[in-house]
Amino acid sequence: MFVNEQPHYEILSEGALEVLDRGWKRIVSEIGIQFDHEEAIRLFGEAGQKVEGDVVRLDPDFVLEQVSLAPREFELRARSPERSLHIGGRHMTFLPVYGCPFSRRGGERREASMADYEDLVKLSQLFPEIDMAGGTIVEPNDRPLDSRHLEMVFALMTLSDKPFMGSVTSGPNAADTLAMAEILFGGRDVVEKTPVVLSIINVNSPLRFDGRMLAAMVEYARANQPVIVTPFLLMGAMSPVSIPAALAQQTAEALAGIALIELIRPGCPVVLGSFLSNIDMQSGSPMFGTPESAVGLFCGGQVARRYGLPWRSGGGGLTASQTVDAQAAYESLMTMMPAFLSGANVLMHAAGWLESGLVSCFEKYIVDIEILRMLLETFKPLEIDEESLAFSAHEEVGHGGHFLGAAHTLERFRECFYRPLVSSSQNFERWTKNGALDATARATTIWQEKLASYEEPAMDGGVREELAGYVARRRRELGD
Repeated sequence: MFVNEQPHYEILSEGALEVLDRGWKRIVSEIGIQFDHEEAIRLFGEAGQKVEGDVVRLDPDFVLEQVSLAPREFELRARSPERSLHIGGRHMTFLPVYGCPFSRRGGERREASMADYEDLVKLSQLFPEIDMAGGTIVEPNDRPLDSRHLEMVFALMTLSDKPFMGSVTSGPNAADTLAMAEILFGGRDVVEKTPVVLSIINVNSPLRFDGRMLAAMVEYARANQPVIVTPFLLMGAMSPVSIPAALAQQTAEALAGIALIELIRPGCPVVLGSFLSNIDMQSGSPMFGTPESAVGLFCGGQVARRYGLPWRSGGGGLTASQTVDAQAAYESLMTMMPAFLSGANVLMHAAGWLESGLVSCFEKYIVDIEILRMLLETFKPLEIDEESLAFSAHEEVGHGGHFLGAAHTLERFRECFYRPLVSSSQNFERWTKNGALDATARATTIWQEKLASYEEPAMDGGVREELAGYVARRRRELGD
């Protein structure tokens, strides 16, 4: 995994941070947060917080005390130890797209299938830039709603040996994920000792936690599995239109959720999540890759570090574009680059997001991998020493010559520059002769060739059989 050693880009003064502090503290204490979950309400009441129905008004000092119990960094175990991850500090973890009901490959847009899901898991396994197999990379709509999570988790566990995300659509689904993880890793004690499942809980913004996702969060917290608590804010719809107001709301919602997790299991690892963009005030449609979202990212990382929490940025390859075009590329860069600059620890949607998150796109997956590879190269520390100054090359070439045949060049030409995955530098004549393929067409060839090279990682036959048996039994119990 990548360690981002570059300085963080921080735009908020200490005075500005103090104003934001006052803002989120007023929200949690005066307006309160709605929790649609009886146990959550009970736990907050027993902790001395003001409960009125399902709304909890929180003492800001209590919230900060709870947040302080969460570790600043933690390990996430993979079934292949060399794939395990360190979350927090200057480490960056990259995940594929998440949550899309549609897929697009080769220009065809349709409802996503289990075959799409499995192929996207395979791509996550094949590309070293992606650190995790994913979670709900797409919704396989050709599988029953009540039991599809079982096949999805089985695919994540068997088609990849990287860490994975758990199901969060209900408490029972989360319990199934945990039961399968116990089979894969050797028991509940092992799973609780070193976390093996990362999950995401979205706040039903503004200021409300949905009961189904809370039930999943409770299951994971009890098992000491890390949860990303993410407010979902589109300014103008789920938050006020000003960036400071959205940041105060984002902080209030995320810290309230983290406080609940630490009530359930003190010391449970968490990730402070953010997802901040805006709507088009003419149409009401969501927009991504905007200047406002970039500014929100710069601030979000600074806020997370203030509270000593690992941070999931809202910046991946996000775009509102309907196809893999220039808009898709520049909007994605406008969310990926700020995430690097702001010191993100977890970067979801790093590959494959299209059409405001409605579509998981195979061609966009490849274009995003190109963007990600370029940023990883850009953010490597530059080493400057006597050898890199290449004075001997100047001595050899002298005045008015060229360096193509210099010894320094010949020793380094194979690795001295970044080699693109998708980009073409052919002259026009050669490009035309080779079919005049644009970046999208070239991306199609790349994902097809990648999938053709896929080999399933080895797994103990007994473990695989036990996992398959669990899936079959639970499907029968669910009426599938």
